[in-house]
Amino acid sequence: MKYSMVISMVAGKAQAEKIAFAVVKEKLAACANIVPGITSVYWWKGKVEKAGEYMLVIKTVSSKAGRLVKRVKSLHSYEVPEIVVFDIKSGYPAYLKWIAESTGAK
Repeated sequence: MKYSMVISMVAGKAQAEKIAFAVVKEKLAACANIVPGITSVYWWKGKVEKAGEYMLVIKTVSSKAGRLVKRVKSLHSYEVPEIVVFDIKSGYPAYLKWIAESTGAK
């Protein structure tokens, strides 16, 4: 079994919770952590911008990562949302097993 972690920045707490609850309830993810207080500085439409954001850290099985990305995109308010997938190379075996069980992966 392979595992993935998905990172996404969102505009506020309400949107973070909406996405987190949806992906966990739909078993696309085992867990979604919501991290407040992020300050992002980035290029957007030719100029440097600064925004307060919330970060989502979402854990899933790799076989569901593509569907998870599509679902996050469908719920996201940004024109070009940050949705990045990382492979989890290793981890505590019991935790990884819990991810698989929580997402209904076989």
